[in-house]
Parts: sequence; C-alpha cells; structure tokens
Amino acid sequence: MTQLSVIAIDAMGGDKGAEVIVPAVSGMLLQEPGLSVMLVGAEQQLTALLAEQGSLDRDRIEVVPATQVVAMDEPPADAMRKKKDSSMRVALDLVRSGRADACVSAGNTGALMATARYVLKTLPGIDRPAIISAIPAKGGHTHMLDLGANAECSARQLMQFAIMGTVVAADIHDLERPRVGLLNIGTEEIKGNETIRLAGQMLTGSDLNYIGFVEGYDIMSGRVDVVVTDGFTGNVSLKTMEGLARMLFETAREESRASWFRRAGALAAAPIFRALGRRLDPRRYNGASLVGLNGIVIKSHGGADAVAFQNAVRTALVEAQKGVPTQIGELLEKQAILEQAN
Repeated sequence: MTQLSVIAIDAMGGDKGAEVIVPAVSGMLLQEPGLSVMLVGAEQQLTALLAEQGSLDRDRIEVVPATQVVAMDEPPADAMRKKKDSSMRVALDLVRSGRADACVSAGNTGALMATARYVLKTLPGIDRPAIISAIPAKGGHTHMLDLGANAECSARQLMQFAIMGTVVAADIHDLERPRVGLLNIGTEEIKGNETIRLAGQMLTGSDLNYIGFVEGYDIMSGRVDVVVTDGFTGNVSLKTMEGLARMLFETAREESRASWFRRAGALAAAPIFRALGRRLDPRRYNGASLVGLNGIVIKSHGGADAVAFQNAVRTALVEAQKGVPTQIGELLEKQAILEQAN
C-alpha cells in the first residue's frame, strides 16, 4: 500500500484563491497517488468547488474549515495577532500537530514567514529561516538562498544557509554532493566585506562541497548548484533576473513584428522560441521553501495559475517524502561535531 504524504493547503491564499487552488490540487491528486491533501478555508466554497471537479478520490481529500483570510497586504503582526483562525494559520497548525507533513500557501509572504516561525519554531542550530528557490541555469537549475527573508546576515547564518541549501538541492534534484558557492563581487579571497570573507573561511573548513566565491554571472552558468547570499542581495538578484527575462521576450516579440522579413524569420524560428519559453517558464520554478523551520512550508507565488501551484505542491511532496527538516538537522549536527574536532 502506498504511503500517503499529507499536504495542508491554504486554499484561500494568493491573488486568485480557491478558484485556482482547488482545480490545481485536484489535478495533482490525479497525478500523484502518494498525495493526500487537507484543503483549509471556507468550507461551503471549497465543497462546492470540489463538486465541480468530477471524479476524485475523496478519501484523499479533507476540507478543514477556517473562518478568516490573511490579505495580501496585511501587516505580518496583524495576521499573527488577529487572524488565529485564518486558512494560513490553520494550515500551519496542522503541520505543528503532525496531522500534515507540509503546508503550501500562496498568501502574504511576510505573514507566512512570521506565522510559520511563530507556530513551528526554528530547527536547533538555526538562527533564522531562509527562502530558497530553484532558478533556471545552463544544463538544469541552481538553488539560491536567501531570497528575501533576512536583509542582513552574519557569517554564521550564511553557513547555515549553505547547509540548508545543500539538503534541498540534493533532495529536489537527486544530487549526491551539490556544489555550493558564496555570492561575492569577485572570486579572489581578498574580495568582499568582512562577513563574506569570514563565511568563506567557515565554508572552506566545512564538509560541504564548497567551490568558493561566485559572481552574479555564475548564478545561471551551471557551474554551481547552490548560491548562498543574504536576503537583500538575493531578492535584488532574483528580481533583476526576472526583469531581464521579461524584457528579452518583449523585445524579441517587438523585433519579430518590425518587418515582413523579420516576421518570416520569426515564423521559421518558432519551434526554438517555444522550446526556450518552456525552459524558462517561471511556472516551472514556482514553490519557494521556507527552510530552517521545524516543519515544511512552501510559498507559492501569489499570482500562480493552476500549473504553477501544482509545482509548489510537488515541491512540498518531495520535501515531505525526503524528510528535509530531519536531514538539515542531521547535517547541522555533523557540522557541529566537525567544528568541535577542529
């Protein structure tokens, strides 16, 4: 008999809420026989939407009522104090109680991080949780963290990020020893500020597969599997990459329509553009992990469509099956023993 992984879904979070999330989850149940879901939110609305989905294994779906919704622009402190019966909070409570193996939410990022840290707490040896996500790179993907949770970080915290990133990259992409790089303004040992240089020294003395400092153009080069940086730099880098990709596609579309000759060329190159679009489709990379918590929490983009949300659920499923928090704890303990020995 297949061992089911139970994922709690904040069905009311995000820009589109249950209207997108319920069909997405229904599709995932058909694709993944090892998945069971707990849909958290407005009971009547969720029940009605499920009835529209046709044939589903209802034994693998449970609707859990929640009377409140965290708004996308709601201050995190207000969400924690005033929304104790929100779909987000109830989904996280299900993970804390052990009824669910992971939580997925497309809701307010700040509120999700603050509430998850309050409800689940951090793993022993972790100072702060971080946000990690896959980024398209030459030959596959790169995992990058932190992407916005911690604007300023100590060398010790960057070291912790490297450990967490190693576990996630290894599990999601079946890598035995992911290559870890520390984002810097140059690859020479003398480059960067004191915090970066100290973190580099710590990583050099670790048991991780640390390849040294990497620069911005290395993120998508394929020569590194995990890029470690603080949340300020990571978020700026991510938004820059997203903006560049959008600009390139828009420019290519404009240029392809500039003349009949270019339109003909674009028609001939259509298969290449379609293949490129599939490889760089942001929906494929939807689902950022809030790592360092005593539980699995996946943040979906607020504007995710059904395909994108399914990828976030798939990430949660993989992390639940692999036991990511347990693995992070074991690697932290191993590193602590190594430090004591030195």
